[in-house]
This record gives sequence, structure tokens and C-alpha cells, in this order.
Amino acid sequence: MATSKDYYEILGVPRDATAEEIKKAYRSLALKYHPDRNPGDPTAEEKLKEINEAYQVLSDPEKRRQYDMFGTTARTSTASSAGFGDFGGFGFDMSDIFDTFFGTATRTHRARVHKGNDIHTHVQIIFDEAFKGCTKVISYTRRTVCRSCGGTGAKGGTAFQQCGVCGGTGEVRRVTHSFFGQMINVTTCSACKGTGRVVVEECRECLGHGIVSESKKIEVTIPAGVDDGYRMRVPGEGDASFDGGPPGDLYIEIRVKSHPEFERKGSDIYYELRVNMVQAALGDTILIPTPDGQVEFKLPAGTQHGQRFRLLEKGMPKLGSNRRGDMYVEVKVIIPKNLTPEQRELLLKFGGLTGKPQPVEKNFFEKLRDAILSN
Repeated sequence: MATSKDYYEILGVPRDATAEEIKKAYRSLALKYHPDRNPGDPTAEEKLKEINEAYQVLSDPEKRRQYDMFGTTARTSTASSAGFGDFGGFGFDMSDIFDTFFGTATRTHRARVHKGNDIHTHVQIIFDEAFKGCTKVISYTRRTVCRSCGGTGAKGGTAFQQCGVCGGTGEVRRVTHSFFGQMINVTTCSACKGTGRVVVEECRECLGHGIVSESKKIEVTIPAGVDDGYRMRVPGEGDASFDGGPPGDLYIEIRVKSHPEFERKGSDIYYELRVNMVQAALGDTILIPTPDGQVEFKLPAGTQHGQRFRLLEKGMPKLGSNRRGDMYVEVKVIIPKNLTPEQRELLLKFGGLTGKPQPVEKNFFEKLRDAILSN
């Protein structure tokens, strides 16, 4: 069939171009005029047909010789009729172009193993256990590999036969056709989960799952200084994996029971010291509780209501450190509601009822102290 088309001009190569130069030019133009890069452009589609037609001829030594001699080839129309269907007849490995777009002409989906589920539980401890650290036995239920079948799900661990879906390969291959020609999609066989074999008779213990539930006890060491809500992770003590992956982890949430006298804020603790007016005015030495036990606290004379004192490193241990938080003693002065006649007389002597605010030069407790000492 005669043609007026100049295939060399269409591919943009000289007439003495090598086979490699022709192949390189074709690849470049095929990518340039690919429909995905020129959506809705009929000109690009026609141009790609011409490029395919030219390459079919110039890539075949016999067709190229005939074209060079007579300007025609008997099978030139094949490329036009082929359209975008099959590039295999062009003598060109279409996996080269496919590699440019997708990286490979064969897509393989490998079986992925999954980690077992994590387990979450909790344990309650008292304030003193959080201060000193302690050891606790944790009881929980987890899923583990069936000992009867070794996790295979088959009776005796060996009752298998070849998978009829994948033929024992563990993979299923599906062939699809596209603009780039034939593409093979490889996926893990869902029937045998990639093992290539299926159970003939299920294990009676796990009913073919390979996993059973078991009660578990584990001893854990809780570090000193843990706070309410602190989570501990015990690696590998969670549920077993269903597909041979690593087991999950065990997470233990620590719940610290509140102390009847201390309020905790991080590693610092707060204590409310209740004293009477005389103690606040004259000062006193008082036994107060601390996490280490009772200690003597010297209350200065003239202490004001709400005044706060700091005891360095008398608080909780700081996790991961040898240091401790502080303890804060906040004084609360208790005013008596029911006074005896003697107490009332003393207070009247101390200040009287003037109906006026107290002068700023002497506060209430200083004047009370002076009155008591002078009595």
C-alpha cells in the first residue's frame, strides 16, 4: 500500500537513525501524546496513531527496508487498524513505557502480616504505693495461639490439602488489557490467605481459627511517683496475631486512690494546716503528716490565714529522676463560733468593738498576740 507519510519526519529522526534512536524517539512521542496527558484532545489521539504507525514500520528491519526502497509497505494499515489496542505487534516491549508510568508491568500485592490487638486494663493503688512504688499482679484475658494445632487451625496441626483456588501458589493472577497492553495483577489468595493450603478438618479446640482465649496473670513493677492516669506498656503481652504477625501489647492504666489529707498536683503535694487564733498569733510547733511520716513543723508567730509555706523536696518522686517535688503547707485559721465569757472578755480587752476598720500598722494577729502576752 502506497503512502505519502514520511515516517522519519513523524518520529523526528534522520533516515540513517539507528534502531535505538528510533525506539527512544517513539517512547518520547508516545508519552507526549498519550490520552491521559491530553484529555479530550482528538488531535493528540490522531497524532499518536501516526506515531504508532511509523514506529511499527521503522522498528521492523524488513518493513523499513521496503519503505526506504518503495515508500510503501504491505502491512502499514495494521497499525492504524490496531488503534490503541495491542502494541505487541510493533516489536516493542511495552513494559518500557509502562515502567515510565507505573514502575512495573506486573502488580503484585504481597500478604501483610498484622500485629495482634493491644489489650487495655487498669489497676488501682493507694497514695503510699504511688509514693514508694510497688509490685502488682495483673489478671486479664487474652487471645493466644492454640496449643492443640499450633495456630494452624487444622486438627493435629497437619490436616491440610492444596488450595484449589490458587493451586498451592498462595497467589491469584488476573490478566487485564489496557492501552499499554496486557497487565498481570498478582494478589494474595483469599481462600488460603497466601499459604497455598487449606484445612481439611478443623481443630476442635479453636474451631479452625488457630487462636483461643486464655486467662493470664502477670507481675508488674509500678515505679515510684506514678500519677493517676499513668499508662504502662508491657510489650508482647497482648493478643496473638491471626496471620503470624507479632503479638500485641498490654497497656495498664494506673489509678491512684486519693489521699485523705494531701492534694496532689504533679509531683507537688498540698496540705491544709488548721490552727486556732492563738497558735497563729503566738506561733507553735505542730506535728504534721508528710509522705515520709510525721515531722515537726514550726509555725511562725503572726502567721496569717491562707499563708503558704514550702517544704523543699517533701513531695512525690519525679518519674525517671532521683529528685522529688515539694510539699506546700497552707494555713487555715479557725475562728471559734461559741466563746466562753472569759474568752469574750479577753477579746474585748484585746481590741474592743470600735465599729472601725483595723489600722494598717498592726494586723489582727499581732495585736492578739500582744494582748495575750500582756495579760
